[in-house]
Amino acid sequence: MTVNIPGVLPPFCKGRGGVRTEHHKDMAKQAVERMPAPDEVVLPLSMHIGAPCAPTVAVGDSVKIGQIIGDTDKFVSAPIHASVSGTVKAIGPVKVANGSTVNAVTIASDGKMELFEEIAPPVVTDRASFLAAVRASGLVGLGGAGFPAHVKLAFKEDAGVDTLIINGAECEPYITVDHREMLDRPEEILAGAAAVKKQLGFRRAVVAVEENKPDALASFQAVIQAEPEAYGDIELMRLPSSYPQGAEKVLIQSVTGRRVPPGKLPADVGCVVMNVQSASFLARYLRTGKPLVSRSLTIAGDAVATPKNLRVPIGSMLDGILDYCGGFSKTPYKVLSGGPMMGIALADLHVPAVKSGNALLAFSAEALPEKPFGACIRCGRCAEACPLHLEPCRIEKQVKLKSVEGLQKTNVLVCMECGCCAYSCPAGRPLVQSMRLGKAIVMEAMKR
Repeated sequence: MTVNIPGVLPPFCKGRGGVRTEHHKDMAKQAVERMPAPDEVVLPLSMHIGAPCAPTVAVGDSVKIGQIIGDTDKFVSAPIHASVSGTVKAIGPVKVANGSTVNAVTIASDGKMELFEEIAPPVVTDRASFLAAVRASGLVGLGGAGFPAHVKLAFKEDAGVDTLIINGAECEPYITVDHREMLDRPEEILAGAAAVKKQLGFRRAVVAVEENKPDALASFQAVIQAEPEAYGDIELMRLPSSYPQGAEKVLIQSVTGRRVPPGKLPADVGCVVMNVQSASFLARYLRTGKPLVSRSLTIAGDAVATPKNLRVPIGSMLDGILDYCGGFSKTPYKVLSGGPMMGIALADLHVPAVKSGNALLAFSAEALPEKPFGACIRCGRCAEACPLHLEPCRIEKQVKLKSVEGLQKTNVLVCMECGCCAYSCPAGRPLVQSMRLGKAIVMEAMKR
């Protein structure tokens, strides 16, 4: 049932495609708990889209929370900061959640959790100093993509970018940390949005929330009513509860009616999208100068003994996080880094939590029944469900043929791997795997 809240706008346009999933948002009732610092953290020097960082410390160095331990002069990147105080134990290759190997800095904690003495609020006087502050904070997209925030915000002043969208959809099942952020820190989210709007000259700022979170909308409305001079020009919008409502391109169409063409970016249609946790963090950073060293995760699923919303130091190992939640109550059939639609199935739990991770889910075999695998029956449900107007069954055929030309014509690189096609397929076809393989085929051909 939709709850009417004064001042909350309906979406401008409902995009096509998407699926209706069970929400499983019970963890939204549980406040975020701060996990004690582990004995050591492993900080990958590549936990964002773009160039990896190079270590700025050496084995044996003493470090404190917030001190830079990795950086690069490449534009598309973001610095990495120590999440505990202690001693650099090792620098070298480690496995991460997606199975790849990257360079990382391992810090043995001294248990003191001391802040770096040079931490101070940034001095922001203009657009350039604001963007420099965003980069120095280490912020990357906290909704899952991991795109460096300063790059996203560094659009040209004459580019016609007029709308800032704060993404509070959190449409993927089970994940509730964004919901908790909206309940616990609505003023910080609005303060972050107001700062970005002011410093970068956005004409319009919209906080968009799915209709299954009326308490979050009400929390924003209460802050706006209490402080109209500070936040009265920020709009609230109620979105339909459907997946993948929180995807950038889907969200932009819902909020503005604008459609991002294939191969284009949100800024090309005058929009920038930021996650609610990104906005909240930015407000705190501008106030305190403390960089991104921790993040919230939803630890849930029927195989987890004690599900929790946790605030963990970045670089904490996922098996240690699960141990803190009591371990497994059932034999896990599948453990995911991320949500059930777009998450990565983990082959090894001894991998570090990174900036862009928002959930750790563990399910038994009973909770995840496998669809019987069958031949494509050409029903078209995958195409109907695709929010980006693709035809996954045609792409799958081109993957089998290994046709680079066919894959390019069917726009495989446009796919955002949301999983709507596989979710809708009555034949249980592994369509997302086909999309990923198709992208890899095209990218390899482009390299040649």
